[in-house]
Amino acid sequence: MTNIYFASPLFSTMEKNYNEWLVKQIRESYKEVSVYLPQEQMEINDKNSYADSKMIATYDTKALLDSDLMIAILDGQSIDVGVATEIGVAYQAGIPIIGLFTDSRQQGADNQQKITALQDVAESQFPYVNLYTIGLIKLNGVVVNSEELLLKTVATYI
Repeated sequence: MTNIYFASPLFSTMEKNYNEWLVKQIRESYKEVSVYLPQEQMEINDKNSYADSKMIATYDTKALLDSDLMIAILDGQSIDVGVATEIGVAYQAGIPIIGLFTDSRQQGADNQQKITALQDVAESQFPYVNLYTIGLIKLNGVVVNSEELLLKTVATYI
């Protein structure tokens, strides 16, 4: 059985619902995988309860290091700090990573007006992601831009 670690922000209802939806798609598409979704781990993520930083780091790092593949959600104003940290751990451990970056501002890379706007201060029409973090993913995996492509790409790693 392939173990997948799903790294994503998990603090708002929107984030938790998205994570739950996408992990359900993965589980339904690949019955032979086990997906570790941190928000399902109530021992450390029941926010009415208590888990200190060492408990959280120990619990999630063990699950990550026991994984064969990591899926990292990269969307947001910037890559979530916890997700970026988990990417570093996965990279160092040699665990392949599939990054999902769905930001719609990626579209229009061949639009000359958008390219010209790059010359005007603060008028970039394109999103920014930290290139160091993206580089760690690409050195041992791939970044995709849709959930459909993510689901197809998982097959190449299991």
